[in-house]
Amino acid sequence: MTRSQEREQAFTLVFEKGFNTDLSIDEIYDMAVESEFMKPSAFTERLAKLTAENTDAIDEKIKEFSVGWTLDRITKVSLSILRIAVCEMLYMDDVPVGVSINEAVELAKNYATNEDGQFINGVLGSIARDLEKK
Repeated sequence: MTRSQEREQAFTLVFEKGFNTDLSIDEIYDMAVESEFMKPSAFTERLAKLTAENTDAIDEKIKEFSVGWTLDRITKVSLSILRIAVCEMLYMDDVPVGVSINEAVELAKNYATNEDGQFINGVLGSIARDLEKK
């Protein structure tokens, strides 16, 4: 499985978590693997867990750079994509920031609209520039 496919699986888990708040990300992952909806993957599991564990901090970063937008206005698909990308940017030093942005835009092309992809690219680009300053 490619890293892009693993990231797509993590996106699916984070998206599902947005609807199943009573389940832990571990439970969602286990059910997805058990039902053979997804293949077991250490990267997928790590990214989904890190995102779930740090959602509040990730959402604060998204809010900070989504000028004029509230989290409620962002579609659940776009928010899930943003969350995993920001998680990679903040907590996964082994993933280059540019890769996180490119992969997020690719996910948006497959699951969202062109406008969503542009929005995601803009927010992540702003976060990347801010991280470079620090």
